[in-house]
Amino acid sequence: MKAYVFPGQGAQFPGMGKDLYEGSALAKEMFEKADRLLGFRISELMFTGSEEDLRQTRVTQPAIFLHSVILATVMGDGFRPDMVAGHSLGEFSALVASGALSFGDGLLLVSHRASAMQKACELHPSSMAAIIGLDDRTVEEACAAVDDIVVPANYNSPGQIVISGTDEGIARAIEILKPKGAKLAVKLQVGGAFHSPLMEPARAELEKAISSTPFSIPRCPVYQNCDARPSADPGIIKTRLVSQLTSPVRWTLSIENMISDGATDFIEVGPGNVLQGLIRKISRDVRTEGARF
Repeated sequence: MKAYVFPGQGAQFPGMGKDLYEGSALAKEMFEKADRLLGFRISELMFTGSEEDLRQTRVTQPAIFLHSVILATVMGDGFRPDMVAGHSLGEFSALVASGALSFGDGLLLVSHRASAMQKACELHPSSMAAIIGLDDRTVEEACAAVDDIVVPANYNSPGQIVISGTDEGIARAIEILKPKGAKLAVKLQVGGAFHSPLMEPARAELEKAISSTPFSIPRCPVYQNCDARPSADPGIIKTRLVSQLTSPVRWTLSIENMISDGATDFIEVGPGNVLQGLIRKISRDVRTEGARF
């Protein structure tokens, strides 16, 4: 069975999507529609912008979404998923590609999400940190021991967790985890504490937008970040999508559940190959590749 997975923030690169735009009339049409819907030429920033341009949250999230969704669309009959999942932002790409959301509605939700997250980040000095080489429980216990907000945010693969919280909480957690044998415990260059309680203002704002957006039954089950379980029920999908902003991304468990449910081939749809690397760390018994059009 084929599982298609969609990357999240951090996968962007200068020039992303230009090959799609130049190689497909349908892709060109979709990029131009995106420019109109967003009210600025995001396609130009994607094709010719700098790394700094693409690091702006209002650009990063819709840019990755567009690359992923347009690539899945121009694949045509080559895109035949038995199941899908997306990492954080990538969950929106997965929902559009699987037919649960329209292209326009998905893009506007992603843009709304980016704006809401940026505003939430500005309320508190906060950040994230990558922790490599420790088991989940050790990281969870270290976070719980800190007298500040700091929580596991991304369970990316065995031995690779990202934590999220206030700047003080992150610094204290790193102090605790380094002596425990972490191969790496380093603060990341991100705008704030994604997938933590500090995203509550963004969650509340996004909930209003999601509740007023029509969702359909997807063509295959969608494995969602907050609980790693599949669903094809629009109501459940909406509820989990709202929870995602303040819940950890349970990527390891999502992939394990997809494999248990029959996935043998994982195809990454979008910029980069980060998810392929994570999946290979989770299981050596499945095949991974990047999507092509």
